[in-house]
Amino acid sequence: MCGIVGAVAERNVVEILLEGLKRLEYRGYDSAGVALLDKEGNLSRIRKTGKVKNLAEAVESESALGTTGIAHTRWATHGGVTKYNAHPHFSSSRVAVVHNGIIENYVPLRKELTAKGYTFSSDTDTETIGHVVHEMLKKGTSLLEAVQNAVKHFTGAYGTVVIDKESPDKMVVARSGSPLVIGLGLGENFIASDQLALLPVTRRFIFLEEGDVAEVARRKVTIFDKDGEQVEREIIESTVEHDAGDKAGYRHYMLKEIYEQPAVIRNTLQDRIDNIHNADALFGEGASSILKQVKHVQIIACGTSYHAGMTARYWLEEFANVSCSVEIASEFRYRKSAVHENSLLVTISQSGETADTLAALRLAKELGYMSALTVCNVPGSSLVRESDLAFMTLAGAEIGVASTKAFTTQLTAFLMLTLALGKFNGLAEKNEQKIIDAIKTLPSKIEEALSTAEVIEDLAEEFADKHHSLFLGRGAQYPIAMEGALKLKEISYIHAEAYASGELKHGPLALIDEEMPVIVVAPNDELLEKLKSNVEEVRARGGIMYVFADIDAHFESDDTMRVINVPHCEDIIAPIVYTIPLQLLSYYVALIKGTDVDQPRNLAKSVTVE
Repeated sequence: MCGIVGAVAERNVVEILLEGLKRLEYRGYDSAGVALLDKEGNLSRIRKTGKVKNLAEAVESESALGTTGIAHTRWATHGGVTKYNAHPHFSSSRVAVVHNGIIENYVPLRKELTAKGYTFSSDTDTETIGHVVHEMLKKGTSLLEAVQNAVKHFTGAYGTVVIDKESPDKMVVARSGSPLVIGLGLGENFIASDQLALLPVTRRFIFLEEGDVAEVARRKVTIFDKDGEQVEREIIESTVEHDAGDKAGYRHYMLKEIYEQPAVIRNTLQDRIDNIHNADALFGEGASSILKQVKHVQIIACGTSYHAGMTARYWLEEFANVSCSVEIASEFRYRKSAVHENSLLVTISQSGETADTLAALRLAKELGYMSALTVCNVPGSSLVRESDLAFMTLAGAEIGVASTKAFTTQLTAFLMLTLALGKFNGLAEKNEQKIIDAIKTLPSKIEEALSTAEVIEDLAEEFADKHHSLFLGRGAQYPIAMEGALKLKEISYIHAEAYASGELKHGPLALIDEEMPVIVVAPNDELLEKLKSNVEEVRARGGIMYVFADIDAHFESDDTMRVINVPHCEDIIAPIVYTIPLQLLSYYVALIKGTDVDQPRNLAKSVTVE
């Protein structure tokens, strides 16, 4: 959600800011803006609704210049999608501010500031930040001191950057809940909400910690912790690659990322699957001593990552003989919960910055969980830094808002965790080897599953006039049905629900008619005959079904049922393999519907607010 880029340099920083925003477009946004300070201290601002290209065109037409600047892509929380609500926001034409997060006490702050004579030109919570900082500056403080004093007045989450026309050679940044990273250059420095924005100008980064306030000047960065003490933070050399500018010939990033799944799963498995008994190498130093003590796993996640956790529960309990609970992060953090003895907390997040998941991790530390492991795709992210152990999924940059390769690599990670825990909980060597052999076939089985694309593209036309759909699955395929429904609703805007198919008779059957397509996930497993009975329940009520079935499951297409054959695979990897055709279905239906596949309306890639 929202993107921040800032720069202070000797050269014109406009192109750096715009390129940074372009690299953050995948996060989701509805407007964009830039504020610039030149060497004489002149402060200017350009804002546009819509895409970054609209802002870039306006910047070019105005020949905008600045050696210090901040830029932002906004995802609306407070106030509609309008130019006057777009960031940056000004205070008295002296202070400019950009902000990710939510200032929860902005209403009383607005009242206090209005009483002091400040005029608000937007509906946002962000504008209060600029006015509070300006009020502090009126007392004769430096910009750094003004921001340090101002943040004491804010309740909520924020990653914010402030510039002052009377201090044209510096930026001051503050982090509480919402991530910020400082990029170090030669005689110039940068700030961003994501290191991907700054890769064209630097590979050296400092990740700000919770409560940090920093002054970023051209040749110096000074950081203060939440107690106001000056601190040194580790400088990290990034090896992250970013290919956001290259769709590699595919029409959309999402389709490219669907087809990348065999390769990224190979990357995730490489040098790991044959080293499965070395837990320290897989999950981090001390993992072996921690995992051998685990008696319960508590998984916390949101959205697609939550579905990965739900799938993992089946594996962990069946093969690793460890009890497992899975909960949505936003629910976990706001209820009282009992902590099981020797319980391992596992968080899942593509970005490693998901606000609710990060808050749940911090709460879990207070509650007394034995240890915390994160499954994540972004090195250096907050979840990785704040967890005891980490498994990096190696999916590479995922640009499409609707997650695909991040999901399947998360599932792959949980297969590895299942094996690692199984070692300490009686998993027989014969069964372990069978699982390892199955995992090694994953990339090739996914390649086979991708061969269904032409058939799925054809049947997608049958969804052109549909507004609702129902997904069904049993056992470990139930969460996969949930993920399929989520993908369809995310990018095609078709209302989709998923049910464990045994629940049909407990309510959902009332929805069945010829206008409600029913998508069924049907591997050839021990639950197949039960699933076939559920299919007959739908057929008897005039439902139209699309059955993704193992080639050996013996489903046959007819007037009420279209069967899409999925390659046979071992049961344990079937949830991953069956994910692929559901991703393709959502993609091709979205094409038929004419939606914005990579940046669906109202959604953001990295959700850094509650």
